[in-house]
Amino acid sequence: MAWAVLQTPFWTIDYVCQPRAGQDQHRQVLAWVDGRARALLDTPFGHPTWFVNVFADQAERIRDLEAAGFASQADMGEDSWSKVLLQRPAGTAVADCALPGFVIRPLQENEVEAYVELHRAVFESKNMTAEWRMRTLRRPEHLPELDLVAAAPDGRLAAFCIGWLDRGSPKPSGQIEPLGVHPDWRGLGLGRAMLAEALRRLYLCGADRVCVETDNYRNAALELYEALGFRLLRDVWVYRKDYGGAGRQGA
Repeated sequence: MAWAVLQTPFWTIDYVCQPRAGQDQHRQVLAWVDGRARALLDTPFGHPTWFVNVFADQAERIRDLEAAGFASQADMGEDSWSKVLLQRPAGTAVADCALPGFVIRPLQENEVEAYVELHRAVFESKNMTAEWRMRTLRRPEHLPELDLVAAAPDGRLAAFCIGWLDRGSPKPSGQIEPLGVHPDWRGLGLGRAMLAEALRRLYLCGADRVCVETDNYRNAALELYEALGFRLLRDVWVYRKDYGGAGRQGA
């Protein structure tokens, strides 16, 4: 009826509840999360803060989160944090955005260390690890042809874009997560080229639509997605709960 995961590399809590389970199930999940977060404090997997995403129109879930001690980050001044969920239908053509000198191709297993270095440079974070990334390559739902990188003229990895395909009913759908360009190669149109190629491949795999979630303050990212046909589907709010303790704050 439900599952929940504390995503320790990213300080986030993911969970799903069956709609027919009712609000009591949601509150039980939050209680379990609270217990695990407290038990993990001052261990290698503990964090002083955890984050949860919720759609802005899920009023009952929001009430449960606030009752459980989570606070919205949507109106925190310079530190405000909220997101948007965008969607693009399959019926719209994808323009050719190839960039001369760069080769867009699937990531190879022997490039995982280079990918991690690139990912950390793009997001200015050390959350991504080689061990975590290697496990994604070996997941049964991972499709190598959708796990793309761009090699620069000098051979270095310059950008990445991963597409995920959900073959569930009623129609298959795709998701972009994540997309990034190294600071040294921004402003060339490489992000557009990566996104266009990922979309093309997702549609070839049968995706009826493709979604992407991004922080709504990342203006460049929003402009890129909208330029390639994505449109706002739902607002996503970020909720935070602080637990204290040393945790692993340097992660």
